[in-house]
Amino acid sequence: MSSKTPSVTRSKPLKRPTQARARFTVQAIFDAYVRIWQRDGWEGLTTRAVALEAGVAIGTLYDYFPSKEALHSAYVRHCMETLIEAVDQQVVAPAQLSWEERMRRLVQLLSGCQSVSWFHPDMLALEPRIAEQKHQQRAWSEFLAMWRRVFDACSDLPRRPDEALIEALHLAIWGGRRYAMQLRLDQPRMQQWAVEMEQLCLARLRAID
Repeated sequence: MSSKTPSVTRSKPLKRPTQARARFTVQAIFDAYVRIWQRDGWEGLTTRAVALEAGVAIGTLYDYFPSKEALHSAYVRHCMETLIEAVDQQVVAPAQLSWEERMRRLVQLLSGCQSVSWFHPDMLALEPRIAEQKHQQRAWSEFLAMWRRVFDACSDLPRRPDEALIEALHLAIWGGRRYAMQLRLDQPRMQQWAVEMEQLCLARLRAID
């Protein structure tokens, strides 16, 4: 399939899986997508190759993803949802965690040091082809809602941060991670950056008047 800039319609997934069998099929497609990207990169990836790798009919793949751009868009969405789910499970849900420990876990997840899904730096270059401004705004809103749930769980935090500080913390970590990926920092440097971000977040929260 051509890698030229697609139409808006063909760059969007057609539907989301709801039944268990459909979710299993889509997950198999995502897994195949990752394996092919790791092996051949974006230019070597086709919807037919993904269908063959996943063991599904090409028509079944097209039921969900009319193009490889649509598949990529759905995979990025899947990565975001997986990350938010991990935060809810590992940071928000556990009882008896101090607010400091919740922040440490949150920074580790958001910085990518505790990876929950595979993502390649070259995927960032595809954003203009798959993500409209409204998609960016929706992701922003969902991440801020996630941060609020984390602070809701921080019952021992003396004072809750206001919205401006929550936004600043998210921009610092999420924006830093994206830039670090573009620079292709190695894992030790990413881990050191995450440690520094963790300390900055803790210090700023302790300093709330």
